Amino acid sequence: MAQTNQYTKVLLSKKAGKEVSSYSDGFGIAYDPVSKKQGVIDAKGNITFESQYKGGISHIFKNRFILYSEEGNKRKATIIDEKGNELVPFEDQDFNTPWWSKERIIASKQGKEILYDYNGKLIIPESDRIRFVGKDAFFVLRDKKWFLYDINGKQINDRAFKDDYNFENDKALILNEENQPEIIGKNGQTLHKFSKNVVDINAYPYLITQNKATGKYGLIDANENILADEIYNDITPEYFGKKDYIYLRKNGKATVFNKKDQKLYPNTFKYLTPLFNDLFSVYSDKTDKAGIVDLQGNIIIPQEYDYIKNFTIAGKDLIYLKKGTEEKLFDKTLRNILNDGDQIVGFYPDNILIKRKDLYYRFLVANQSVIELKGIKIVKNQNVEYFNILNEYSKPLVCMNTDNLYGILDGKGTEIVPFVFEDIIAFDNFENEIVVKKEGKYGVSNFQNEPLTDIIYDKFFWMKEVLKVTKDKKADFIYFTRFRNDLSGI
Repeated sequence: MAQTNQYTKVLLSKKAGKEVSSYSDGFGIAYDPVSKKQGVIDAKGNITFESQYKGGISHIFKNRFILYSEEGNKRKATIIDEKGNELVPFEDQDFNTPWWSKERIIASKQGKEILYDYNGKLIIPESDRIRFVGKDAFFVLRDKKWFLYDINGKQINDRAFKDDYNFENDKALILNEENQPEIIGKNGQTLHKFSKNVVDINAYPYLITQNKATGKYGLIDANENILADEIYNDITPEYFGKKDYIYLRKNGKATVFNKKDQKLYPNTFKYLTPLFNDLFSVYSDKTDKAGIVDLQGNIIIPQEYDYIKNFTIAGKDLIYLKKGTEEKLFDKTLRNILNDGDQIVGFYPDNILIKRKDLYYRFLVANQSVIELKGIKIVKNQNVEYFNILNEYSKPLVCMNTDNLYGILDGKGTEIVPFVFEDIIAFDNFENEIVVKKEGKYGVSNFQNEPLTDIIYDKFFWMKEVLKVTKDKKADFIYFTRFRNDLSGI
């Protein structure tokens, strides 16, 4: 695995004798605790620029930075390169730098806003306000009206808008000049006008309407054909996954709108989560149990399970069910492909890892064959609460071998942290950091086996976004970088 930015910061801090932060794309910010000055450091540990100002430096991306100074009540800021060359005027201003924009930056000063590129070229001159529409367009406010501009600062057309509307997938819901709901394209052109009160287009071409008198919601298509009357307390489109359904709720019960056949399926359940093949897990907050129903609301699996979740493993759709210590893994025919008594210790894109009769195996779902993980005595279980839309698969596994030493295996059963520790503590959340113990002392490492601290500490404390490690009543702090699931299957 490639060296992480986090570990590069540790190495550069030691090499330069400075505190290095915000490292990425070959550059970071270095702070000298003696001189109290900040500067820019490159990947080789060279200080390419040192600020003479009281203030600071913020890393935007690659070799672009915000430099600011604070003297009394006076504050100035500019954009610089890695050598400190000022690319825009050094003035009293702030910058709008959305994480996804590597092309343009908005400067705000004295109530006005200006658009530059990252070489300091003026793109849109001083305006009342400028707002990002997406990666390649902007709303610009002039004379209390908003106009659309392209990425090169050219006004797209003469159409004026009442607000700086939000665009999703190159579409925006606006209130037009006739106070009608309207959907526009990214060039401001009219795509649809509506007589009904459209309030949500996230499920386009299906649209959520609201009755102004009753506050109830309904559903129409882009041609304003009524798909569901305005009788529902709320309507929620799917925001993730395949987005095959829209959920309409009233009186504590959900009706499912199936986009494939454009039909409504009334249901007696309140909470439904899509699995596959028009199957849903249903949860009861009264019994705290889950089951499986089909699109028509027929009970396929009774509501008696503690946890149900779908996984895609080696290209196959599977459903995991847990009830007490009993675990099952259903294929698309709802056949359990595990043996009785099998326990799953990790879910990964290509396979699962299981415990079977006190031995651990890599389980290949294609043919249900197993490969033993030799020498593994104990695997530390991971909590199923870990899984969400950002964490689709398990982390690598903390294991103890037959010599009673701890290490870490990845999703393929490959050793990624050697078995040399008295203990390893991983966290239930999506932290990449781990605490390792050797000879009674603690240190901090990560799933890439990069030593972030020496193993010299007496205690550690998990403090939400930071690990506190203490030695002789002195504390150091290691900030979490957050874990990425794309490493878990390596």
